[in-house]
Amino acid sequence: MKGISKHEILIKPGGGFEQYWKDLWNYRELFYFLAWRDILVRYKQTAIGIAWSVVRPLLTMIVFTIVFGKLAKLPSGGAPYPILVYAAMLPWQFFANSLTESSNSLISNAGMLSKIYFPRLIVPTSTVIVSLVDFIISFCILVLLMIWYKFVPDWRMVTLPLFLMLALFAALGFGLWLSALNVKYRDFRYIVPFIVQFGLYISPVGFSSDVVPEKWRLLYSLNPMVGVIDGFRWAILGGETSIYWPGFMISISLTLLIFIFGLRYFRKTERSFADII
Repeated sequence: MKGISKHEILIKPGGGFEQYWKDLWNYRELFYFLAWRDILVRYKQTAIGIAWSVVRPLLTMIVFTIVFGKLAKLPSGGAPYPILVYAAMLPWQFFANSLTESSNSLISNAGMLSKIYFPRLIVPTSTVIVSLVDFIISFCILVLLMIWYKFVPDWRMVTLPLFLMLALFAALGFGLWLSALNVKYRDFRYIVPFIVQFGLYISPVGFSSDVVPEKWRLLYSLNPMVGVIDGFRWAILGGETSIYWPGFMISISLTLLIFIFGLRYFRKTERSFADII
């Protein structure tokens, strides 16, 4: 009896570092497809997806306004307290949603990862598009709040995309780390919700970072989201708030470092994803 030949499927990239980035461009249509698929799943033929992107930050804003603005009577720097909180909720929800979705993205697409080659970086980055759509919907509520309180922003509003980009780098940096770790250690899918919840409490979402004592401001700025949130408030509230520039520069530096090393770790481990998953 003749031996039965065995065939193995080997999934590997087409070249070195430079080729990998060329592959990212060549597979851009896959990026569009995955992003569009996630948007359709979230919003098509359902009101819950759209409603949830509005209700969640709105309810959080109301609770924080009551607790920190009414009961604790923390200062708002002259701005209406609901707008102060909501200006922070925008980047925080974008960060939290992007981090949660990107960290679980590889596991959710396990079947595709084990069958064909494409730059795995496409999977976690495509999930950010859904969070960006949520951000745009939530931003409309901010506009309504400004109209209600007759609050008019100044020229700083045009810098908002820069701080949104900073939030994007922070979310992707952590997301790349956690998505890669989640493939190898499945327990990380239980850790991510705790990280998001804990991060909400230690970030200046319900209060202004100005209430932090001066001697602790630099240490507090080791949380990358402090700089992002302060930047959003500076852009949206205009002259009603200011940026603690030493801490802001620390937040920017840490965000970029986290993104660079997260990207390096992801690239280092992605060759083994198909075998492990």
